[in-house]
Amino acid sequence: DGKSVVFLFTDTQIVLESFLEDINNILNTGEVPNLLDDNDAGQIINSMRPIAQAAGLPQTKVALYNVFVNRVRANLHLSICMSPLGEAFRTRLRNFPSLVNNCTIDYFAAWPEEALRSVAKNTLDTIDMGADTVKEGIVQMCGRIHQSVEHASVRYLDEQRRYNYVT
Repeated sequence: DGKSVVFLFTDTQIVLESFLEDINNILNTGEVPNLLDDNDAGQIINSMRPIAQAAGLPQTKVALYNVFVNRVRANLHLSICMSPLGEAFRTRLRNFPSLVNNCTIDYFAAWPEEALRSVAKNTLDTIDMGADTVKEGIVQMCGRIHQSVEHASVRYLDEQRRYNYVT
């Protein structure tokens, strides 16, 4: 249909490492090799004829399939969420280089107090709480609560050797 779509994939969904091979191929070429049987490929090629014709492209099977792959690359957006902790992450980056080469990596560190207050203020702006001082107090408290949970999570890791992620 030519509509943009986002595929959200998290590391908790990796049941088999071959899933990452498919993701790597999509990032690298826009397709998963040997995914389509002849019938499915034929239907896709036929559905690309009007699009290729409108663009003045040749009507060969290869050209039509390339139209499809280019549309996938233009409209399929992958959002891949992985924890950077542990050896598994580093191994996956080595084994599947498109995760580094063809992705924008957003790494989230601790937020400054001003940013926490800004998010709280933005969230609470639509709620009538009477006096502005009440809302401002709640905004300040939200920032402090978040930071106190971050500090408690560090202590929790030290004492229990377990992670608690604060987002």
